[in-house]
Amino acid sequence: MKIKSKIFNTDNSKTTILIRLMTGAVFLSEGMQKFLFPETLGAGRFAKIGLPAPEFLANFTGCFEIICGILVLLGLFVRAASIPLIIIMISAIAATKTEILIDKGFWKMLHESRTDWAMLLGSIFLLIKGSGSWAFDKRWFNNG
Repeated sequence: MKIKSKIFNTDNSKTTILIRLMTGAVFLSEGMQKFLFPETLGAGRFAKIGLPAPEFLANFTGCFEIICGILVLLGLFVRAASIPLIIIMISAIAATKTEILIDKGFWKMLHESRTDWAMLLGSIFLLIKGSGSWAFDKRWFNNG
């Protein structure tokens, strides 16, 4: 029962919805675009980066971004949904921004990775705080 409480309980913060909307909407949109524009944002981009099995990996990542993005938007299983999103963002930063850091320097890397950092930190915030007041997690698991 204690583990369930740590995973699903959330606080009464009404402003957490702002982070949920930003994070969930961006992940949902990016996941969908991996399928809508596979050559530039999906498998083609993954191949250009040099990732193995780019078609599988792009589709796998896109599915997680869509599913977890929807869960975050709804405020349902937000802490659990945040974990794959954190992994995706750490992987994205490592795969795409390390080369920029090496070739073009620290400030260029920071500029190019601003959205990545915002999504990573938004996901970490949701992992720590939970879904907030206006969420299915609050309604179903906190009896509130």
